[in-house]
Amino acid sequence: MMAAQAKEAAAEVGRPLLRCDKLRVGFEKQALLPAIDLEIGSGQLWAVIGRNGSGKTTWLRTLLGLLPAVSGSVQPLAPNLKLSYLPQRKVIDELYPLLARDVVQMGLERRWSFLRPRFGREPAEIDQALEEMGVAALGSTPYRKLSEGQKQRVLFARLSVSQADLAVLDEPTSAMDQVAEGEAFELLDGLRRRRGLTIIVVSHYLGMEKRYADNAELLDRDSQHIVVGAPATVFKHEAFQARFSERPPPAAESGG
Repeated sequence: MMAAQAKEAAAEVGRPLLRCDKLRVGFEKQALLPAIDLEIGSGQLWAVIGRNGSGKTTWLRTLLGLLPAVSGSVQPLAPNLKLSYLPQRKVIDELYPLLARDVVQMGLERRWSFLRPRFGREPAEIDQALEEMGVAALGSTPYRKLSEGQKQRVLFARLSVSQADLAVLDEPTSAMDQVAEGEAFELLDGLRRRRGLTIIVVSHYLGMEKRYADNAELLDRDSQHIVVGAPATVFKHEAFQARFSERPPPAAESGG
């Protein structure tokens, strides 16, 4: 079943899901950035890059419909497009006086309806997601007692059971060390390949973005630059170099 699911996901890669058409984001009709034009396809991983205050979170929230656009539009290109949002974990932690498996169960709630009610916790699906993320033994552990890496794996399991088409993650690895960050990106990459999931992720871990992302979007409110393209191309752009010159793009890894 997993192989068939992966084959189906591979066939769907690149199918248009969402388009930003001359989209300008900001507050109270004041735009923070120039107009943005881009199209996001299924199965892609997009890295959103920029310094603090560059407009990244504002763009994400507008994309999700949580903020109104100043002008332009966000256009869904697929019927019944299902979105999932994982905000910065510092926003999440205090909301969860729950067990790890209870947090994963939250991913099932968005699939409930009066026409298709659920009376149980669907433990098999929850257990499978926890196992997929390597934390099967932690299902009965209070979420607050988990390490930062374990918390993120539980949140990825919640994302897995939600069956979203497009997932937006705002700095999911911000409290992790470099090893844990690498493991988190490996899990995300595996999830999107198996499920055909489209992922938009804000992260400052440029090495992992270059390794895993199909596309990158640089937002720079101060210089009023928006640069979209393959990560290697964006990293060479003068706007990127001006902001990240003290942190040059990592060299390509050897061995393919």
